Amino acid sequence: MSLEIVLITGMSGSGKSVALHALEDAGYYCVDNLPPELLSAFVELEHGRHSNKVAIAMDARSAGGLPHLPGQLERLQRQGVVPHLVFLDATTGTLVRRFSETRRRHPLSQGPVAEGRRALVQDIENERELLGDLREKSHVIDTSHLRSSQLQSYIKELIAAPVGQMTLVFQSFGFKHGLPSDSDYVFDVRMLPNPHYEPQLRPLTGLDAPVAEFLRQQPGVDQMRRDIQQFLESWLDMMASNHRSYVTVAIGCTGGQHRSVFLVEELARHFAPRWPTLCRHRSLDSRPTLKPADLLAHDF
Repeated sequence: MSLEIVLITGMSGSGKSVALHALEDAGYYCVDNLPPELLSAFVELEHGRHSNKVAIAMDARSAGGLPHLPGQLERLQRQGVVPHLVFLDATTGTLVRRFSETRRRHPLSQGPVAEGRRALVQDIENERELLGDLREKSHVIDTSHLRSSQLQSYIKELIAAPVGQMTLVFQSFGFKHGLPSDSDYVFDVRMLPNPHYEPQLRPLTGLDAPVAEFLRQQPGVDQMRRDIQQFLESWLDMMASNHRSYVTVAIGCTGGQHRSVFLVEELARHFAPRWPTLCRHRSLDSRPTLKPADLLAHDF
């Protein structure tokens, strides 16, 4: 029986407990805060004992063992076990707000909970540096603007992707909401004609047929699509040969509602026959007005 391993790491306060709950709901045997030096021994022990699906969370609480993790991962790969590596991240400002709202101590903090914003920011930056190498090896999800339900959906989509084959993640976003920090490549399409200025199209999105038809008729839109396709087609094989598990391509327009959504759908449709492909629409997913309780602040 083959063993599926999902390794969840990331910044404290980024939503790792939410991710573990999603994996538990999906039938994974979940373990939180496993010391990194015990990873391969734990996997060997649990193989066939509880489930063929295991999810493990690690973070800065296990800082002393993190240098052992690359060797542990190499050992698993030699045994034919290739884990999904997922790194949850968020902006420093978002993490400060989450810790402040919940009154929880940062794992690297040496002082009282009420030690002040400056000390908390320093703890977060220290953790970011500590986990930097691990972030580079993982698929990154920026949870800064995600609700718990969105993060759970993202996690379940990722684990459905085949292990050992590179997955393309296309995501649309709006520049007015900020750049997504979890992207490998970002393409700016704000120079293209904007359906927002067509009254009948303004309330619609790039998923709707009238918007798609409008954009297909506009000069430059098809050229932009072909240029992005050509760039990716030129380099994807080399990325895959470099043992990349995921490549995230972000397409941004002003609000993330029309142009970027349309192009993400077109690109995903083009590449899906050859590569496992996922679509995300960050601005569309977050369009409903959110109450503080809807966000991840209370769920990490």
